[in-house]
Amino acid sequence: FFFFQAEDGIRDFCLSRGLGDVYKRQVKYAERIQEEIKQFRINDKIDVSAIKGNSLLDELKFLDSPTCDILKVPHLIHTAQVGSFPEIISPLLGDSGYRSVFGGEGFLPEDSFIYRNSFVISPADFSQWKTIEKAKKYLRAGPRKNIFFNPSEVKVCIATCGGLCPGLNVVLREIVMSCYYNYGIRTIYGIKFGYKGFYEYSWEELSPQKVKNIHHLGGTILGSSRGGFNLEKIMKNILEKGINQIYVLGGDGTHRGIATIFQEVMKRGLKISIIGIPKTIDNDIPVIDKSFGFETAVEEAQRAILSAYVEAQAAEYGVGLVKLMGRNAGFIAMFASLASRDVNVCLIPEFEFDIYGEQGLLEYVYQRLLHKRRCVVVVAEGAADAVRDYKFQSQGTDASGNVKAADIGRFFKDEIVDYCKKKGMDCTLKYIDPTYMIRTIPANSIDKLTCSQLAQNAVHAAMAGFTGCTIGLVNNKSCFIPLSELCNPEYLNKVPSNSRAWQRLLASTGQPSFINNEVQYAEEVEKKLPSLAKKQSSLENIEKKA
Repeated sequence: FFFFQAEDGIRDFCLSRGLGDVYKRQVKYAERIQEEIKQFRINDKIDVSAIKGNSLLDELKFLDSPTCDILKVPHLIHTAQVGSFPEIISPLLGDSGYRSVFGGEGFLPEDSFIYRNSFVISPADFSQWKTIEKAKKYLRAGPRKNIFFNPSEVKVCIATCGGLCPGLNVVLREIVMSCYYNYGIRTIYGIKFGYKGFYEYSWEELSPQKVKNIHHLGGTILGSSRGGFNLEKIMKNILEKGINQIYVLGGDGTHRGIATIFQEVMKRGLKISIIGIPKTIDNDIPVIDKSFGFETAVEEAQRAILSAYVEAQAAEYGVGLVKLMGRNAGFIAMFASLASRDVNVCLIPEFEFDIYGEQGLLEYVYQRLLHKRRCVVVVAEGAADAVRDYKFQSQGTDASGNVKAADIGRFFKDEIVDYCKKKGMDCTLKYIDPTYMIRTIPANSIDKLTCSQLAQNAVHAAMAGFTGCTIGLVNNKSCFIPLSELCNPEYLNKVPSNSRAWQRLLASTGQPSFINNEVQYAEEVEKKLPSLAKKQSSLENIEKKA
């Protein structure tokens, strides 16, 4: 390539020094190389498989081997009725000397593709070598040099399910852009209002022009909803449209729906890839480091805490009470409080506490007002489950089957004021619930980067023929996580008791345990430890058998 670009200069240089024979040999050599390169081109793209074999097929062979300890990710070669393995080179592979080194114009240099047998280890920290050997290994996500689908035959649909979360539009945009520009896919549909949109609403055709500015918006342009899952109707419409790639954004309930569709597709032997992208603003999905939207939620929650702090400081006896999201896990409340440094009490579902009594929450708030004149309290919405001395009335379940949390924020709003009044103190309490403000704002820069990374790797996964998995960050690396891992009810992402972040928070707030008869409570906890250890051992045995 470089020889022919500079041919005139090289010829003049050789002839001026009596090196005509050298020049002629170089011309013949360069012409032979050019001819060899042409033989490896298909549709003006380099057919790397003709040079080095099919790297995707080699990867699948290794993953199926008995010596491979990477968690198995389903592939269409195993689940669908396909003939010979397709020999298709990724259109992302650079086809010029410059691109092959630096990339550019949507093309990747060869060493940017995922190396065969690459994996990500979970967890990140280890105390001894044996724990590294037992650690789970997840298949690394990213573009494969060889792909399974012919881009000209691909038809895509995308659905957003469950509650709103910052970043949904960013993921949606990047899936469309990656399909269109990276792989040349032209048939892309958006499914409106979650699973019910597969059969209740007309499908919306998506293009780069339609989605190019939506990353600046909160929510999702497709709309979202809970429930509405009807497998028979969903499958009927997928087949009628000729869809062979499905992308679904949602939480644990949504992923159970993805798993059901995957099982049906596999049962019928269909050549359809279905990929999930985990979405939960509470950050309670297991395995992954964090979900997109979480960073934005923490950042916005701090603003609510700051308002509560200003209100509390301005009153004679001021209380700022903030209720944040966290039905099953208190990550948002914990990290927002930790980042704020203005919080005096933080309550989350993972740690039990008493409301009443000498060591209870109400007495602590009163004593703090008496001595410090202000108190900022942050409570996660699911903290009602952690209350030991009061039984909240059941609120039923939502359309997805999730238990509705009692409104502990409003409960504390009344209880704190009444308790102080009985003690002869006229306190001023300002209650702030920013839930819907937080989940509807656009993603911040960190979450936008995460969204783009997850979306692009979801497309890479489907184009390589992987299916029945979700794309998540483990140790800050994108990987393919089998749905069986994510949908396992035994795995829950909660703040552990030995969490350093929680210990740092306790040091920051200075709050006590809020447990009456703390010694007796500690003894009860110690009695539970053997049964917990037995349960953990049972889980490890199940994993070994698997």
